[in-house]
Amino acid sequence: MAAPVLQLPNSLNLPPHLSAHKYFLVCTLTVAAWDTLVLSPRTWRLWKSPGWPALKIIFHFLRIWMPAEFIIVAVAFFDTKWSQSRCESFYLFEPIATAILLAATSAVHVIRIHAIYDKNRTVLAVMSALFAIQVVVTGICCGFYRSVPLLEGQGCIAGPKHNWVGIYWVAPTLLYSVSLGLALMRSIQSLQSRPLSPWKLMLRDGLNLYGAIWIVNMANMLFWFIITPTGESDPIKTIVTSMAAVLTTSMTLRIILSVRGTLEHGGSFALSASTGGTSSRTTHVISGARSGNHPTNISTHTPHTYTLDDLRSKPEGEWGTTDADNKSSVHDEAIKTGFVQPRSDSDVNVGVKITIDREIGYDDESNGYRK
Repeated sequence: MAAPVLQLPNSLNLPPHLSAHKYFLVCTLTVAAWDTLVLSPRTWRLWKSPGWPALKIIFHFLRIWMPAEFIIVAVAFFDTKWSQSRCESFYLFEPIATAILLAATSAVHVIRIHAIYDKNRTVLAVMSALFAIQVVVTGICCGFYRSVPLLEGQGCIAGPKHNWVGIYWVAPTLLYSVSLGLALMRSIQSLQSRPLSPWKLMLRDGLNLYGAIWIVNMANMLFWFIITPTGESDPIKTIVTSMAAVLTTSMTLRIILSVRGTLEHGGSFALSASTGGTSSRTTHVISGARSGNHPTNISTHTPHTYTLDDLRSKPEGEWGTTDADNKSSVHDEAIKTGFVQPRSDSDVNVGVKITIDREIGYDDESNGYRK
């Protein structure tokens, strides 16, 4: 007597490519959740910073839009009770929402590349043209998606009607390629002014972020135009799209956070912040007492003169004496009044004048948002 054949439900009886698609979407959701948690402290600091420039607005929009989109997509894909008739009225959500997401991330690249080239109009024209092409192409391609014909219980997913719909991802990939190229050229040009090792140069200018965006979008392109599906219900072409969108958003958020200084007008190039950083000049006057060869007074500004002999002549045991001349230490007097008067006016006029230039650089700092 033959044993009965166990029939799995459709939600478990998945073809290999659909099963891989579901696992890959789980990885995408994990990356999105991790990114949301890790960037929370820096998001809060950016929220409290003054002003609302364009990059700050886009940053907080992406922080909300990206996880919200893929949570909704995941519900539709993993819900075994989601009917195919319901999917027919929902499947356009993912391509439209992803087009909006890519438009926001690409806007960041346009603003940032324009800023690091010192507001060059030619660079702005090139990046703006690529951005306009991307918006138009992705908008048109959304009309050529369809609901992938899966069995009941296997979820809802969108797929392309034709192979040429892959230009939906060609347009943003082209923009990110130009963005990477221009960022790399700007960094190489800066080596003429301040040489750096390749590792420090990459971290200073965020080239690793631009490179990661380019790599993940190129990998997605391979799946769209090289991988051949086994049938009409095979979703292999779109298996990487969710991960590409999430990683593009994640790296773009870090590009915003890596801007040094203010985010107004896209910020400035890192070398500009380094060479044009905060600097100060302090003038010290060291004068010698009439009775000795050692300097006795140091003056930061002309009215503020500190006597080193008095500082050295007060041992700790004398701080509590009741003598009128030693009622308090020179250190305490300096704290209260801000300065100690010199012994005589002639003491200030005799001595050596030293000027100290102090400059704060940013070369060795890691990527991060600076208020």
